Amino acid sequence: MSLMLDKLDEIEAEYQHLSERMCDPETASNPSKYRELASKASELEDIVSCYREYKRVRRELDETRQLLHEEKDAEVIELAEEERDTLAKTLEEAEHRLKELLVPQDPNDKKNVVMEIRAGTGGEEAALFAGDLFRMYQRYAESRGWGIDITNSSITGLGGIKEIVFLVEGNGAYSQLKFESGAHRVQRVPATEASGRIHTSAVTVAVLPEAEEVDLRIDPKDVRFDVYRSSGPGGQSVNTTDSAVRLTHIPTGLVVTCQDDKSQHKNRAKAFRVLRSRILDARREEQAKEISEKRRNQVGSGDRSERIRTYNFPQNRVTDHRIGLTLRRLDSILDGDIQELIDNLVAASREAGVKTSA
Repeated sequence: MSLMLDKLDEIEAEYQHLSERMCDPETASNPSKYRELASKASELEDIVSCYREYKRVRRELDETRQLLHEEKDAEVIELAEEERDTLAKTLEEAEHRLKELLVPQDPNDKKNVVMEIRAGTGGEEAALFAGDLFRMYQRYAESRGWGIDITNSSITGLGGIKEIVFLVEGNGAYSQLKFESGAHRVQRVPATEASGRIHTSAVTVAVLPEAEEVDLRIDPKDVRFDVYRSSGPGGQSVNTTDSAVRLTHIPTGLVVTCQDDKSQHKNRAKAFRVLRSRILDARREEQAKEISEKRRNQVGSGDRSERIRTYNFPQNRVTDHRIGLTLRRLDSILDGDIQELIDNLVAASREAGVKTSA
């Protein structure tokens, strides 16, 4: 416990130093530096607040114990004992919370995300389920007060989705959605199936933390910029101007298209946000190979080929294979009520992190 308290003292001192630097007029006149310091302070804010509360409770508990040692009045002793027990429980809870907070945090947790949903095996049925998943995430985002901005989409004739790329904008979006990355399997009888036979289809979901300019700067000379006319389902023209944008990152070969806005300028800006995130994700994937052993201790690898969840319509169940959790309320889950799934995945990841850092 003493080592933990020493670490907490260091964190509190660092937070105080950051706060003082943010108040410096020289820092205030430099927006990028101020944002950098504010971001670092924000990462420490919860743990410092909890530590200060822990110290306050511990101080009061020491005072109450001292009172019990000296007090002779039976009525005062009874009240003090009740206070001692309450404070001891509060201190224990605060200590547990501090241990959780000391688990290394994902620096991307507070970021927006780029989500990509693609129909896999299963043809039109997979595309229809990809549409179901997009609506699930859309409704979940709405319930959290987050915004969704579609970058690019490819719709089938029956209204399914071959592919959709969209931004989810909201504080903590990545912390909640990062475990959705992987292969999602659906088992159901397609509407077009006359014999009533259950089909199995798959959809892949990728979740990338949005890379900001401070994370990754792209040299404009490394990007080929093309414009073309937007088109909708069936090839019809969405508008009569060359507003669709294609960006090709020459060093990596990554290509991003964006055509969902009528403004070429807005499409270009959104395409750059996606391109930046994909480049940074590719770099992280490369780095992850070097630390794969550590990743095995976490909940799933996040590998996009990994089957993470099954949605079984005949049995009205959803099973997350990484943590062995089954919920029998498929309708509400597809309606965006996925917080229980997310909470269990976050808890399992945190527990794995505690064991790893122990």
